[in-house]
Amino acid sequence: MPLLTLLDEFLDYLVVERGLSPNTLESYSRDLHKYIDYLKKQGIDDIRDSSSSHILVFISILTGKGLSAKTIARNLAAVRMFYRFLVNENYLQGNPAAKIDSPKTWIRLPNTISLDEVERLLDQPDTNTPLGMRDSAMLELLYATGMRVSELISISLNHINLEVGYLIALGKGSKERILPIGDQAVTKVREYLASSRKRLLKNSRSSALFVNRSGNPISRQGFWKVIKKYSLKAGIQKNITPHTLRHSFATHLLERGADLRSVQSMLGHVDISTTQIYTHVTRERLKKLHSKLHPRA
Repeated sequence: MPLLTLLDEFLDYLVVERGLSPNTLESYSRDLHKYIDYLKKQGIDDIRDSSSSHILVFISILTGKGLSAKTIARNLAAVRMFYRFLVNENYLQGNPAAKIDSPKTWIRLPNTISLDEVERLLDQPDTNTPLGMRDSAMLELLYATGMRVSELISISLNHINLEVGYLIALGKGSKERILPIGDQAVTKVREYLASSRKRLLKNSRSSALFVNRSGNPISRQGFWKVIKKYSLKAGIQKNITPHTLRHSFATHLLERGADLRSVQSMLGHVDISTTQIYTHVTRERLKKLHSKLHPRA
């Protein structure tokens, strides 16, 4: 069977069986197209003719291009899962990628901003305008919940309950989780719903909570521009992205005593190891507590 046909079957499997998000699916597709292009250049048209040696050479080519260890590890993970699928579907007898180790990756601490910088950022929107009121509600809600930007822009009206103070976030793999909102975010969203959203919608209708000036759901790019604009206005020198507020949310919770499992749940991490990038925060907090409270510190 042609290599690209096998790849299409694998991508269909990821959508139907695994329920992966469009962004994750695009990443797998991009990485595996690179691998298949490499195999074709080696004269391989039948996946059964590929071997661990081909995978190792492919990894060395990526390394030679100066790609980061993290990017190379992601490519290898895609190749490994592709072969695993082919074995499960009886196209192959064994997985040639199974025993190939991923390159060691340095743990990069997430980019965060201080509480003072968060306050300055949240103060920037002009709430006398419909767009400013919407932007204020979005920024407040993002910091209050630690959602991914894709989850924020996907919130529908029936997924938020302001009376009780919670919302339902639709995370990776279409998994739902319930998140507390907090009083300040509730107030901002109430104000936005009371007037601004109706003015942005004009005569149109939408189930999306946050809409643009045309009445359509706001896009990732649209919100990216929003946060860039206000970070510049706030005079924050750091490179701020929507993910920066997510990281800041987690860091500030841990600094104030939240446990790692609770933060894992709120962030929507399936594996606690993903949340453990924040353990430097808990270590620092424990050091301070020890210095303050231990009788011989």
